[in-house]
Amino acid sequence: MSRSLVIFQALADPTRLRILALLRTMELSVGEIAQVLGQSQPRVSRHVKILVAAGLAERRKEGSWVFLTLGTEEDFGPLLAAMDRWDRHDDAERAADIARLKAVRTVRAMAAEDYFETHAANWDAIRSLHVAEGDVEAAILRVLAPEPIGRLVDIGTGTGRMLELLAPRADSAVGFDRSPAMLRLARTKLAQVGLAQAGLENAELRQGDMYALPLAAGGADVAVMHQVLHYAQHPAAAIAEAARLLAPGGRLLVVDFAPHEREDLRERDAHVRLGFSDAHMAEWFAAAGLHAEEPVRLDGELTVKLWLGRRAADGR
Repeated sequence: MSRSLVIFQALADPTRLRILALLRTMELSVGEIAQVLGQSQPRVSRHVKILVAAGLAERRKEGSWVFLTLGTEEDFGPLLAAMDRWDRHDDAERAADIARLKAVRTVRAMAAEDYFETHAANWDAIRSLHVAEGDVEAAILRVLAPEPIGRLVDIGTGTGRMLELLAPRADSAVGFDRSPAMLRLARTKLAQVGLAQAGLENAELRQGDMYALPLAAGGADVAVMHQVLHYAQHPAAAIAEAARLLAPGGRLLVVDFAPHEREDLRERDAHVRLGFSDAHMAEWFAAAGLHAEEPVRLDGELTVKLWLGRRAADGR
């Protein structure tokens, strides 16, 4: 059977078209798609199987969850352009699906914010359960040390530990967090530390969403996401936003877990993602215009990885 026939047969169903429209917004789990469409997971899984067989979607198993994304842009781009042209006057159902998806995501984001508010005081201990934090911080310094830090942005700063570690080596530093409770704790902590440690007078804390940071493009030389990305509903978008901030030659350092099977962390510690592979991180870096360097691996109960991406010196 020809590829084109397989593709058009896969598209000849309204539910599968709705699924593709949702996947254009972000990577989604099968459960999220089922919730938005108001259908059972087994039924959605059957539709997904057809889309995957046609190369229109790709699936990735992560613990007990299955995440879906669109197929390659090279194969799928012309098809999306045609669908947009054909359906530009008939998008009411698509708009309704996107609105329901936004509602689902809002509920989950609010649950995560409640978790951060409740656990702010114990945040440093929570983030250091799996590999000794001293080993992680030493690796961070090794990765960033060969070059000046310049203007530092810490995304998802939490209690401000990365500012405490790196701000004395930077020309300026700003930490963003969405949680007011985290920011209150960070301000108190940095004020106390600043009495005994020079170099923190150039650090500031601001409220901000990692998907839409209130900072101009090119405003950072180094951006750091330390144990933040596994809370992201849309990791690729968070990386793209971080990359937007980088000046030519700027660097993005992501510190997070390698893939694991600890399902309990979803419910107990509000983790959305059970770690990240080198391949996915390299793909997201490339899509954001960053060159991925060789990752650093730290083994523990859960393996921690340090991924460094760099924007070209000419800014492209």
